[in-house]
Amino acid sequence: MQPTTAAKSWDIPAIESPGDLAKWLGLDPGDLRWFADLKGLGHKSDRRRLHHYHYRILAKRFGSIRLIEAPKPRLKDLQRRILMWILEKIPPHPAVHGFVKGRSILTFIAPHVGQRVVLRMDLRDFFPSFARARIQALFRTLGYPESVADLLGGICTNATPRDVWNEIALDVRPACISEARRLYSRPHLPQGAATSPALANTCCYRLDCRLNALAKSAGAAYTRYADDLAFSGGEEFERGAERFGLHVADILREEGFSVHHRKTRIMRQGVRQHLAVLVTNQRMNVVRSDFDRLKAVLTNCVRLGPESQNRDGRPRFRSHLKGRVSFVEMINPNKGKRLRAIFEKIRWRE
Repeated sequence: MQPTTAAKSWDIPAIESPGDLAKWLGLDPGDLRWFADLKGLGHKSDRRRLHHYHYRILAKRFGSIRLIEAPKPRLKDLQRRILMWILEKIPPHPAVHGFVKGRSILTFIAPHVGQRVVLRMDLRDFFPSFARARIQALFRTLGYPESVADLLGGICTNATPRDVWNEIALDVRPACISEARRLYSRPHLPQGAATSPALANTCCYRLDCRLNALAKSAGAAYTRYADDLAFSGGEEFERGAERFGLHVADILREEGFSVHHRKTRIMRQGVRQHLAVLVTNQRMNVVRSDFDRLKAVLTNCVRLGPESQNRDGRPRFRSHLKGRVSFVEMINPNKGKRLRAIFEKIRWRE
């Protein structure tokens, strides 16, 4: 295989055979085949000790399901090596801000602050939308032989074992469970693997090029943070925002994605414009209700003890609250200072 023209300049390791891949990962050939699991044996097995992932099922809004698939230590190390030495060498599209070094939720939102109209769209089932065949094809475009690309794709994807759904305790409709079983049964990018965000961003490069060009033609700005798409502009964009959204949906469908239409919002200056968890009308700011809720939690932690507020049973609740306070400080230092003063009064058990 020859790499694509762009890939020739990327400093990625040359791996010419499955044997070379095994040596590069520090595995013997048998273990390499086991971790890649190209025959789907893990999906059929009901022995938890043989599974490569830990699973956690969460209920999302509107009755759907999110599956967190966290790789076990040995597989996690393999994925981190692939991320560090291959995937991080691939430059992301300028419009992408999620899971990219030097970019963040702030750079994702910044182009849309103070705009006349903001269009927000959300992709449905983002990570499971990337099939193993698509990931293997990506590694082939980097110049890896088919046998090597198939194994790399196998290490970075997963078909969820059938028994994972047997003990689901969430109050969700049976149809949603059935849909989730179907969606996650095919090999896909697992949400929880270190390699998944970088692979998703790279696979979306053509999508980002098309959406960025469409936005420029309409006098708008475009950014993406994982499955969140944001467009904004002035009077020219405002006049055709609804029609523009239909064009975006068509492009997404052609690229293999579907839009979560319930989350689509066209926000003009007369209403609160918000992206992710921040308000963007005149300047970037935290949502008032989110600030009030966090302030109430911190105050109750001082009055009643932090254990009374850890309703989700977070093992590192102190770090969780500290991170949320730090985020507010980064966005609005004055509000963050008030929260920090309350946080410092909490008495934690050592």
